[in-house]
Amino acid sequence: MDGQITILDGGMGRELDRMGAPFRQPEWSALALMEAPHCVLRAHRAYVEAGAAVVTTNSYALVPFHIGAERFAAQAETLADLAGRLAREAAEAAPRPVKVAGSLPPLFGSYRPDLFDAARAPELLAPLVAGLAPHVDLWLAETQSAVAEAEAARAAVPRDGRPFWLSFTLTDAEPDLADPRLRSGEAVADAVRAAVGLDVAALLFNCSHPEVMAGALAAARRTLADLGAKVPLGVYANAFVDTHQDTAANADLSDLRGELTPSRYLGFAKNWVAQGARIVGGCCGIGPEHIAALGAEFDQRGSG
Repeated sequence: MDGQITILDGGMGRELDRMGAPFRQPEWSALALMEAPHCVLRAHRAYVEAGAAVVTTNSYALVPFHIGAERFAAQAETLADLAGRLAREAAEAAPRPVKVAGSLPPLFGSYRPDLFDAARAPELLAPLVAGLAPHVDLWLAETQSAVAEAEAARAAVPRDGRPFWLSFTLTDAEPDLADPRLRSGEAVADAVRAAVGLDVAALLFNCSHPEVMAGALAAARRTLADLGAKVPLGVYANAFVDTHQDTAANADLSDLRGELTPSRYLGFAKNWVAQGARIVGGCCGIGPEHIAALGAEFDQRGSG
C-alpha cells in the first residue's frame, strides 16, 4: 500500500435514504437489506462507479439495537450473508479490482462505550462473522468507541490470513485537537498501542467530524514511530452537523452539513494524506459524489 491511496466507499444509510430506498428508525440501513436488497446493490455499484476500491458490507445495523433482539436471534446470520453477497456481486462486476470489507459494527449502539457488554459481545458477533465470512476479503471493525470493543471484534474473527482493519471513532463535541480521544475518553495514543497488539493490518478513524481527524493521524503517526511499527493509516469522516456523547449515532436522523461539498471534503482528505493517511473514504452523509472527487484526485487506486 506504500505510495498508493486506497479509496473506500461512503456512507450506506444516507445514500439509501437519498435514493428513496426503505429507510427509517430503528432499522436504519438494515431496512433496505430486508425489504429492498436491490437498492443496497445499487448503492454499492454507485460507489464502485465513483472510484471506490473497497466496498463495505451493509451489515452495520445488523444488531439488536436496530433490528430488535428477536429478529437478530432469528435472522442475523442470514441477513449478514445477504449483505456479504450483495457487496461481493458489486465487486465482481467492477471493471477493476474491488475488495469487500466485512463491517463489524458497535454492538450496543454507536458512540456508547458505556453500554458495551464484553460478556455478550461474542454471541452477537458470531452470527455476523459466520454470515459474512464466505464473501469478504478483509474485516473492518468500525466506529469502535473504546479499546474493549476493538478487542472483542478481533477475538471474533478467524485468524485465516484475511486482514483485520480497525477503525475508531473520536470525540468531536468540544474536542481538544492537541489531545485526541476516543469517545470512551481513551487517548488515541493508547488506542494505537492496543491496535498494534491486536495485529491490525490498517488503523483508521471514522464517523467523526473531518476537523478532528488530522490530530488523530498525527498522534497515531507519532505513536507508531515510537513503537517502531508500520501500520497503514486511514480516515473516513462523517457529515453530521452535531454529534453528542450521550446520544447513540443513528438514534435519530441527524442533520447533515450542507457546506461539506465534495470539493471541501477533498480539501480535508488532502490534509489527511499529507498527515500520512493512505486510506480515505467517507462515512455518514458522504456520498458517491464525494468519493468521485477523492478518486479523481488520488488516481493511484490501491486495493487494500
